[in-house]
Amino acid sequence: MAPDGKKVIFIDELSWMDTPRSGLITAVENFWNGWASARRDIVLVVCASATSWMLSKIVHNKGGLYNRLTKQIHLRPFTLRECELMLTAKGIEMNRYQTLECYMVMGGIPFYWDFLQRGKSLAQNIDAIFFARDAPLRREFDYLFSSLFKHPSDYLAIVSALARRKAGMTREEILTSTSLADSGALTQKLGELESCGFLRRYRAYGKKQRDALYQLVDNFTLFHYKFLVDGDKDEFFWERMADSGLHNAWCGLAFERVCLEHVSQIKRALGISGVLTDVCSWSCKSDADNGIYGSQIDLVIARRDHVTNLCEMKYARNDFAVTKAVDESLRHKAADFRQLTKSRDSIHVTIVTTYGLKQNAYSGMIQSVVTADDLFAD
Repeated sequence: MAPDGKKVIFIDELSWMDTPRSGLITAVENFWNGWASARRDIVLVVCASATSWMLSKIVHNKGGLYNRLTKQIHLRPFTLRECELMLTAKGIEMNRYQTLECYMVMGGIPFYWDFLQRGKSLAQNIDAIFFARDAPLRREFDYLFSSLFKHPSDYLAIVSALARRKAGMTREEILTSTSLADSGALTQKLGELESCGFLRRYRAYGKKQRDALYQLVDNFTLFHYKFLVDGDKDEFFWERMADSGLHNAWCGLAFERVCLEHVSQIKRALGISGVLTDVCSWSCKSDADNGIYGSQIDLVIARRDHVTNLCEMKYARNDFAVTKAVDESLRHKAADFRQLTKSRDSIHVTIVTTYGLKQNAYSGMIQSVVTADDLFAD
């Protein structure tokens, strides 16, 4: 290397070196401030899988490393398209319907996808990875939070509470459900779980940020609480459950989460990538006296061009057919939304589904359709 070339110092898993009385952070501060920062040829890269440690000790450091960061690299989960490319690179044949279901189980974590084996069906792979006696990820959840957080019990309490509430909870509801102390520490833990991708914080339509809801969206964590938490499933559980009522109900909920992780792809499919939007959810309770049916809309896209898309996610094995009951539900949701929000926008009911929409007597209300292929866009 030339004398004036860049010297890169790369330290992986820095958090695990920070043992009691090690003085590690002080040493790093002295190294950087006392010597390395004065040179123009030194690049220091530090990594850690313990997110809470990295945020508190490095990113939000109030001591000698305050405001010293040049850049942060947040490793995000793969998208559906990136997972598809990974399967191709591994020589695994899987259609998009199967890839979508695999994403519902594992999320976009490439470490999990690397356990998939050629020559096995998706159901066989899931059984081998999660349910077999020596399955490599059968106990993954037990180790996951311990590796990310040095004191995981409070984080697990939050996640466990949110796993029981599909639509999410406010901060106050989390406090009631977990009995954790109402302090800045809770806010910090919620922020760390959000940074790790376990939670999403979102604002309901018409509400302020202080009324935000926290929703558990990590696919693997939800899969664990649904199927792995009791540990009593046999080694062929997923193969035997295929096409069962339990499986289909889970698919419907899991598909909604995948859609919420691919909002940018949905906006692209609607041709509104360049339009300023407010993405949120909306719900209301029934009020018969005022003609309110009671509605829950998980994805509302309010657009600056005076159109609001009310997105309904429907998982189906073929083209989705709007039935009389579904048509009635969609009309009630649009009417509730219009009446209670007083929105002057054009209301476009949008179906997000796996394959497409079957045209019939009840499909006329649907203004736009987004398919799973659209979710696989780059």
